[in-house]
Amino acid sequence: KLAGGSIAHKNERGLVRLGIRTRSDAEAAAAELLALARPDDGRVELLVAPMVSGDRELIAGMMRDQQFGALVAFGLGGVLAEAIGDVVFAPAPLNAADAEALIDRLAGQAVLGEFRGQPPVDRAALVELLSGLGRLADERADVVSVDLNPLIVCDGRPIAVDALVELTSSEEAP
Repeated sequence: KLAGGSIAHKNERGLVRLGIRTRSDAEAAAAELLALARPDDGRVELLVAPMVSGDRELIAGMMRDQQFGALVAFGLGGVLAEAIGDVVFAPAPLNAADAEALIDRLAGQAVLGEFRGQPPVDRAALVELLSGLGRLADERADVVSVDLNPLIVCDGRPIAVDALVELTSSEEAP
């Protein structure tokens, strides 16, 4: 992936390469990605990570709303997250029971159960993740939003393969 502080949506810009198996594949992908950098991207670097595969994608995050305050979000994710629109919200911070209740409100519950021979999603891991996002909202006023999308479900465990964290500028910080 081409990464940088000003790059928000890597996939939409074609800044992700998958299935790299050899050194020459990696070198070619690196050259392609670096050539796609724009001046307004600022300082960029390459992020190389193990490839994670799974049949299900989820989304989780945190945002601050003027009316409702800090919220934790959870839903069906990936590139179709906006099209599907199955996302639920709860005020932060969340305890374990609040996180369980948030998960239970998701319309697409079937995706969380056994699916195409895969084990159910590890609910305890989801509870820990959502509770952690709620604590982050409570403890770090400088964090405006967090977008973990996608969380790829691999052997039942949700694994964040991309994240976008927005911080307040130093002038806005409390």
